[in-house]
Amino acid sequence: MNIAADATKPAMSDFNVTIRPSGKQFSVREHETILAAALRQGIMLPYSCRNGSCGSCQGQVLDGRVHYPRQAPLALNPQQLDAGQALFCQAVPQSDLTIAAREIDAVRDIPVRMLPARVQSRELLADNVARLRLTLPQGQRLQFLAGQYIDILLPGGQRRAFSLANAPHDEGALELHVRHVEGGDFTEYVFKQMPERAIVRFEGPLGTFFLREDSTRPMLMMAGGTGYAPLKAMLDHALHSGLDRSVHLFWGARNRAELYALEQAQQYARSSPQIRFDAVLSEPAPEDRWQGATGWVHEALLQQYADQLEEFDVYMSGPPAMINAARQAFAEAGLPAAQLYYDSFDFAPRTAG
Repeated sequence: MNIAADATKPAMSDFNVTIRPSGKQFSVREHETILAAALRQGIMLPYSCRNGSCGSCQGQVLDGRVHYPRQAPLALNPQQLDAGQALFCQAVPQSDLTIAAREIDAVRDIPVRMLPARVQSRELLADNVARLRLTLPQGQRLQFLAGQYIDILLPGGQRRAFSLANAPHDEGALELHVRHVEGGDFTEYVFKQMPERAIVRFEGPLGTFFLREDSTRPMLMMAGGTGYAPLKAMLDHALHSGLDRSVHLFWGARNRAELYALEQAQQYARSSPQIRFDAVLSEPAPEDRWQGATGWVHEALLQQYADQLEEFDVYMSGPPAMINAARQAFAEAGLPAAQLYYDSFDFAPRTAG
């Protein structure tokens, strides 16, 4: 097995990939990533960011060679690469492959579509967070799972990914929580230039971060910043469907202002005895007069659940630094990898595999 960090020769076309343990096979075109080829042929492998930073698509190359035409994968260290670990959203075959990977059945039959949408409303939830509500053309409906995201399509082939903050049963409008990033093309447009009733185009739904309804384990949910959005969708869906599992939601931010929907999150806990909520600030401002938990949000979660983490399904969504720190800490605390689901919010554009 040989995994190269940069291309020494171009990949040939029509390599075959075999997935273990299922035994399924698919072909990969020249210069195509493993993930892109799998999705094109209806095989759903786990993924989220599609730019190599989150690690959701990580798997094992059991036999064969891959390379990374863009750059060495950010979510893997040299030791993991040497051990045959790969990020399938970035890895391109240089031979036929046998890989070990989990497959996701729930999203297989949900079509990914490109659609226009009109901005029904834009509302500031905080100085740097806006809520967009998008309506589809008459007669159109987007089928999706709570927790998935869409890509806003921009000129020049650029994309910006945003989680859907509404549950699938809420068909009035698609809800996005957009954080203002200084110098970001799309967020600058949203906050400073977007006209009323603007038209945007998007592709979706995307991603394999969604609520696993076939599990009976209680849930821990952890958000960082606008990572609250997909967890909100999951909670709305769970309540609508008749929640029969306990949920403890943790939401981390730097200061009180960044908890842009604090009252709403608190209302979830008031609305159901099965839901608990804790907010955690890493750098509370003096004017916050904060009486709640402080520090890193994943450490606050571990303070309460480190000795019993294996009893839960854990869902987390937020910036890569939070996700990477929590993945390691939760694994060390005994959480099985199969019970951890996450979406990494990166401010760089998510591009197609």
